[in-house]
Amino acid sequence: MSVLLRGGRLYDPTHGRNGVRRNLYLDKGRIRHRRPPGKIEKTYELDGMAVMAGAIDAHTHIGGGKMNLGRLLLPEDQRQHPRKRQGRRRSGGGRVVPTSFTVGYRYAELGYTSCFEPAMLPANARQLHLEFADIPLVDKGCYVVLGNDDYLLRLLGGSRPDPAHIRDYVAWMLNATGALAVKVVNPGGINAFKYNQRRLDLDEPNCAYGVTPRRVLLAIARAVRELGIAHPPHLHGCNLGMPGSAESTLRTIEAADGLPLHLTHLQFHSYGAEGDYGYSSGAARIAEQVNRHRNVSIDVGQVMFGQTLTASSDTMHQYAASRHARPRRWLCMDIECEAGCGVLPFRYRHESFVNALQWAIGLELFLSIEDPWRIFLTTDHPNGAPFDTYPHVIRLLMDRSFRNDALAQLHPEAARMSALPGIDREYSLYEIAIVTRAAPARSLGLRDRGHLGDGAAADIAVYRPHANPERMFARPEYVFKDGRLVARKGKVIAETQGNVHRVRPAYDKAIERRLRPYWQRYYGMQLGNFFLGEDEAAELYVRDKTQGIR
Repeated sequence: MSVLLRGGRLYDPTHGRNGVRRNLYLDKGRIRHRRPPGKIEKTYELDGMAVMAGAIDAHTHIGGGKMNLGRLLLPEDQRQHPRKRQGRRRSGGGRVVPTSFTVGYRYAELGYTSCFEPAMLPANARQLHLEFADIPLVDKGCYVVLGNDDYLLRLLGGSRPDPAHIRDYVAWMLNATGALAVKVVNPGGINAFKYNQRRLDLDEPNCAYGVTPRRVLLAIARAVRELGIAHPPHLHGCNLGMPGSAESTLRTIEAADGLPLHLTHLQFHSYGAEGDYGYSSGAARIAEQVNRHRNVSIDVGQVMFGQTLTASSDTMHQYAASRHARPRRWLCMDIECEAGCGVLPFRYRHESFVNALQWAIGLELFLSIEDPWRIFLTTDHPNGAPFDTYPHVIRLLMDRSFRNDALAQLHPEAARMSALPGIDREYSLYEIAIVTRAAPARSLGLRDRGHLGDGAAADIAVYRPHANPERMFARPEYVFKDGRLVARKGKVIAETQGNVHRVRPAYDKAIERRLRPYWQRYYGMQLGNFFLGEDEAAELYVRDKTQGIR
């Protein structure tokens, strides 16, 4: 039996459909454009409602060690935002750092059907996948963090680094950790902090290995390209959050030398050092460079005002920012031979010049980068803001008058220094469908997600049009996951598990002979226990026919 969605307007950029009226059939978890055999079980009369593929968040911190630490640091977040699961009371909840099941509920209620954890340290892979198994309603995936691991830095610091060895190591790590892509965080900088080096710019050598961030980045970018991984290196660059970080970003774009590169939470890397406060926007120059370099894609990491929590593998930056923690709690830690993390609560304030300009810089990037296929909507949840602020971000992008009114309420110096009043651009529904669906799906290699083509996964969000886009996107009329209605009018009504997306690039098995003695000497676990095997992954995930490992 099948389901018919009748009379909706399709916003499907992958197939060039911009508000086209068309019926869709949902059959066996897939979209069909022609009526399938058998009985139509249910018909939904959409009467011109906006129909989009389920939204995809390509960068959201939803699990792993740092998020569990964040939950411990903000217990009040759990108390203030409790949740029930399928009508049953269960411990947990949260908004800034939601618990695992709450993640799935809150995303589904916004029309999201896929979300990706962007910073999984290899030693934490098993724990993250256990959390994924408890996140319902959405597809999941993760990016393995490389670029500060001792083994790779030793390879790069040797007299004759072997590109094949590096490539096999990257492939092995992707397989061992069940990852979809590679994340690079402050390449070499987290490691350098362990040796008390407090800064590491693009061409500055790590004091222990003599390796520069440029070399680390290029080695990983070449390996990712040669392995055929769809998503480019997901780069958290040098000098995050520092005045003048825009200069590092501009040099990094050039340093990629044409190799595919994704610059993540770019707002935090777009700061100049001009003006009376020694702090300014570098968004215009960076947008110009991104527009020129088609090998580069970005997500924004939009700042929104209010309480949140910053959690990052970039121990160097988090330590520097610890004095700004609100409430006054923070921690930093080292993790095996791989990297580290820092976690601290933070409150973005309208009246703060720096926070107000951060808000404006993110919007300048959104509105100045011309190609929506190379920019994804994110807040770097929870670093810039919780993900439930996305409908408000969408209104800021679609409504210039609303945006300028909001700017006028902020710190006057930030408003004066911002380029926003001179930017007339307003996003269309079609462009919103690109930056929240089609573009991240294409970048991540999710061929059957992010669009409404025949045979695509039946992950669909239906919105009732409204003059206020925030109201429209805050409460989807219907949300379907793998063809099943899971949310109605912004509330979950049924639960399913979702899929886990990963890659399995080939590699020379001889790499394990090189890794085993290293593991035995330096790691706290044996190599065999480090690798997340196929049988173990299947036991975690495959529970019903709608769920699997892709």
